[in-house]
Amino acid sequence: MPARNPRIGKRSFPSSSSSSSSSSSYYVYTVVFIAIFLVAAWMLMSSSISPSQATAHHSRASFFPTPSTPSMVKSLIERVGAQEDDDDDGNRDKEGPEVMGVGKESRDEVEERNRDEERRAEDGSNLDGGVEEIQKESQKQMESGDDGTREVGNDEKIEEAVDVNKQEFEEKREGDDESKQEFEEENKEGDDGRFKEKEEGDNEIQHEFEEKKEEGDNEGKQEFEEKKEEGDNEIRQASEEKIEEVDSEGKQEFEEKKEEMDKEIQQAFEDKREEIDREGKQDFEEEKKQEMDNEIQQAFEEKKEELDSEDKREFEEKKEGDAKRQREFEDKKDEAEDESQQQTGRQMDTESVGDDLQQPAQQLEEESSDVGDSVLDGPQLEVLTESDGEKRQWATQEDQSEDEKERRKVEEMQFIGGASRGEDFGNSYSFDWKLCNATTGPDYIPCLDNLKAIEKLHKKHHEHRERHCPDESVTCLVPLPEGYRRSIEWPKSRDRIWYNNVPRTKLAKVKGHQNWVKVTGEYLTFPGGGTQFIHGALHYIDFIRQSFRSIAWGRHTRVILDVGCGVASFGGYLFERDVLAMSFAPKDEHEAQVQFALERGIPAISAVMGSQRLPFPSRVFDLIHCARCRVPWHADGGILLLEINRLLRPGGVFVWSETPVYQKLREDVEIWKSMTSLTISMCWDLVTIKKDRLNGIAAAIYRKPSSNECYTNRKHQNPPMCNEDDDPNAAWYIPLKTCMHQVPIDESEQGSKWPEEWPRRLRVPPYWLNTSQVGVYGKPAPNDFTSDYEHWKRVVTKSYLSGFGINWSRVRNVMDMRAVYGGFAAALKDINVWVMNLVNIDAPDTLPIIYERGLFGIYHDWCESFSTYPRTYDLLHADHLFSRIKERCEIVPVMAEVDRIVRPGGKLVVRDEFATISEVDNLLKSLHWEVQLTFSEDQEGILCAEKSDWRPEVFVSSS
Repeated sequence: MPARNPRIGKRSFPSSSSSSSSSSSYYVYTVVFIAIFLVAAWMLMSSSISPSQATAHHSRASFFPTPSTPSMVKSLIERVGAQEDDDDDGNRDKEGPEVMGVGKESRDEVEERNRDEERRAEDGSNLDGGVEEIQKESQKQMESGDDGTREVGNDEKIEEAVDVNKQEFEEKREGDDESKQEFEEENKEGDDGRFKEKEEGDNEIQHEFEEKKEEGDNEGKQEFEEKKEEGDNEIRQASEEKIEEVDSEGKQEFEEKKEEMDKEIQQAFEDKREEIDREGKQDFEEEKKQEMDNEIQQAFEEKKEELDSEDKREFEEKKEGDAKRQREFEDKKDEAEDESQQQTGRQMDTESVGDDLQQPAQQLEEESSDVGDSVLDGPQLEVLTESDGEKRQWATQEDQSEDEKERRKVEEMQFIGGASRGEDFGNSYSFDWKLCNATTGPDYIPCLDNLKAIEKLHKKHHEHRERHCPDESVTCLVPLPEGYRRSIEWPKSRDRIWYNNVPRTKLAKVKGHQNWVKVTGEYLTFPGGGTQFIHGALHYIDFIRQSFRSIAWGRHTRVILDVGCGVASFGGYLFERDVLAMSFAPKDEHEAQVQFALERGIPAISAVMGSQRLPFPSRVFDLIHCARCRVPWHADGGILLLEINRLLRPGGVFVWSETPVYQKLREDVEIWKSMTSLTISMCWDLVTIKKDRLNGIAAAIYRKPSSNECYTNRKHQNPPMCNEDDDPNAAWYIPLKTCMHQVPIDESEQGSKWPEEWPRRLRVPPYWLNTSQVGVYGKPAPNDFTSDYEHWKRVVTKSYLSGFGINWSRVRNVMDMRAVYGGFAAALKDINVWVMNLVNIDAPDTLPIIYERGLFGIYHDWCESFSTYPRTYDLLHADHLFSRIKERCEIVPVMAEVDRIVRPGGKLVVRDEFATISEVDNLLKSLHWEVQLTFSEDQEGILCAEKSDWRPEVFVSSS
């Protein structure tokens, strides 16, 4: 507590010494009054004695002068009054410093006060002595007086004097009380005034102090900032000079060392190569050639023996049949003329060929007799056939990806063995299936769980999260999770799934408070939240639209890419705005986030922003979204943001909802500065930054330029523009590159204009297709597109929706394994499903057309595993896929992959050549699928099969 100012704050009361003096005065007055009263009483009593006594008393009193007694009393009263005046004066002197506000007493003042108290005590004793003297004097007068009569006048005078003194005493006392009260009131008013003045003065001093302090702080802070900036500039300049000096010296030294080492390495390499060439080349070539010749010869002999045996048996059977027909012919020869005999012979040959063709057909009809009324007529089985001559006019993803690494090296003997096994599958239902012996168990993804390859990779650019397929094709089956149940139907599945289907709880523990996912009994429930939208995705979706109304969900903006999607609630709720979101996230420590999404019925794939391009064509996404996606966009020269630039349409929007947008932590501020510099150099326009107060976040919205004007006018060409021969659509195992592609300006190029609004864009040919181009099926490109759309609408309506017995209420996730223009997906528009369109890398690159019409898809090679979790699709559709796969790889691994992807109870629909249908049929039966089969007379067949819960009991032996 601050010390009080001794000059203020004292109450205006007399000091302790003043109070003591007043009490002493009252005591003296009281004693005098009593003494006088006793004397008067004694005199009255004396006047009432007998005459003789009075005479005697009078004779004794006559010895004293008559007025002596009143004089003594009067003198005594004067002494007391004088003493009282002295005490009052002394007290006033002592009170003076106190009244003036002096709060402390010096040693001299204390000693003086003690002496006054001793003097007052002596005066009291003198007063007592004075009373005793009066009593003695009166006694002497009485004893020495005559026996005559005492003078009555003296008594009256004494009484009169006592009354006067008493009255004066009372008046004086009242005067003293009034003086004391006036004195106290004056002191109180004076103290209050002084206290108020002191308080105002202190406030002024405090205010002046604060102003001086603030002025000093500001000046000090400004001086500190100037000094700091000056020091930072000096340090930076010195550092740059030092770095430049060191770099120059180091670079020169490095170049010299490098040149010297290169020469040594080159010389050693040349020496070693010559030595190896001399010593081992001849032996190696002869040994390898002999080994291969032996293997080929052995395989040839085995194959020849097998074919000879089969050919011999077929020859004998045919020979016997020919002999029988010959005998029949000879019997009828005599009964007809030459012309009728020739006609009869042609008819018999035709019947024989018909019998040969009808034998396998009858067998397949018997096996699929349960189809009944589902057998389809000709118009329902119409087939669009590609022309090899026309196909060459379309570039393929394989052609565009010239730097693609070869994933498989098939030797001549493997091809022969595969062809041999393919023939066996046509005549046998057996295959020795086994369970995969993978550490990931029921969640095995072959190209993402290749531990042997992952162990050798660096993790800096997330290479270990990218695709690394096994060298040998996977032919094992993935087990089911314990307690697996058929998936919940959409739309209920968006909010809850069976816990046992994806028994993962880590995300519920880590992200449950952000409403990602929660464990609720036998369910996993999804409240619809996320890190940036804990109060629900729909509010967040509307917040983005209100921030930039040109987005126009479901009309202007139809197909988007959600980076780092989590459990994909953002994409799941965008269906309510008629928007299709391609969501992706890596298979990382956020376990099974993509699996959660697919089990909920929301489209998603496992992928990562790493060292390679994403498997999508360029300039196809209307909007790209990142909400706390944990991607370092500003790092490595912005190489990952440049990949987003490749995928985004000219004029498309990038929505970035991340802490650097709205937080002021040091790291966030630095990232924001880097992003600002990068986006400006990329000619992106920062449209707006909006705050979402409900969720306590903000989003920055950027727009990609729709012309090349900004690129041309940049002062610094960094990042640089890509070379003209760099194909932006090449995306299959293509490394990222720090460059930007020009915006197309010719209307014949994809990306030069914004698509039509949805849903018109679904049925209208893209603007860049013109009649001078030949389509995939041989017609002018726009007509080809329209014919494909009409074809699939007709086939889906007449066959798929009613002819196969498919319960479409249980179908949500659909994959078209070989999409061309996306016609199959377009025909399912009014069904409550979504379709992942896959364009094979060796097929015409029509994926940009699929995106242009408001659908989505991905590049893929079916000789490899697809980047999705097991049991994630309800229906797979393969139109003339397997007959083309056999030209490049084996069909058995593809069927194992189909079994991995499809859920128990899911469907596979195959449209293909009759021989391929028969082979697929046999493999599916070996997998314990329930097969339904129909076919047409022109040898084009359709197969529909349903997956069961069967799993083999034996695991593949670990290598």
